[in-house]
Amino acid sequence: MIKLKSTAQIEKIREASAILVSALKDISKLVEPGVSTYDLDQEARKLIGKMGGRPAFLGYMDFPAALCTSVDDAVIHGIPNREKLTAGQIVGIDCGVEYDGFYSDSAITVPVGKVAPEIEKLLQVTKESLRLGIEEARAGNRVNDISRAIYRHNRNHGYGVVRPYCGHGVGLAIHEDPQIPNYVGSGPNPRLKPGMVIAIEPMINLGTDEVHVLDDDWTVVTRDHSISAHFEHTVAIFEDHTEILTQWDDEDPAGA
Repeated sequence: MIKLKSTAQIEKIREASAILVSALKDISKLVEPGVSTYDLDQEARKLIGKMGGRPAFLGYMDFPAALCTSVDDAVIHGIPNREKLTAGQIVGIDCGVEYDGFYSDSAITVPVGKVAPEIEKLLQVTKESLRLGIEEARAGNRVNDISRAIYRHNRNHGYGVVRPYCGHGVGLAIHEDPQIPNYVGSGPNPRLKPGMVIAIEPMINLGTDEVHVLDDDWTVVTRDHSISAHFEHTVAIFEDHTEILTQWDDEDPAGA
């Protein structure tokens, strides 16, 4: 069931989003060769706690960390570890924050030093597709309008679009209805209404669409080991506009 949020509830989700954006800004600055994803996770726990929030992923379905850190061919749900990042890699950083019972969710993919041109392009196109999806996330449209915009943009560049995982409602819980796929399928296609708060998150691969889950039961990787990018924003839909609740003040690494 889709839960419409009141103005007061959206304000609380906005506060949870502000904590998340502040934490992601600081964490992204730490990404460099020699740093581990464990280091990033520990810093995230400190930053979020200092601002009065709680890492929403930590303990969710027994997930063991505050961040999902997905390196190179890992699409999503990577578990932080002590392996050092090296120049030329990319790391997806997905984080959720709970504040006073309300939730936000956002993801960025950060290059580790200088990356190859084809990876730079993948990051840019994935960010662009997030922006295009958000442009379609307005009252009166349907979920498929978001999905179609994301899918077409990435397919035009020959990229794989991950199908088993998708965006979702958020706010009163970390995952809610509706699902927001990054392709147009035959599933539910609800109309977007004022009061909906959703997380839109293209997961895009340099190669195949296909993915599988590693033996840790969490990390999703590309079937052909091609590089994958992931960007995500929490957005609120109003009668006359849509607000990106996890928008950065300066140049937005999530491209919206």
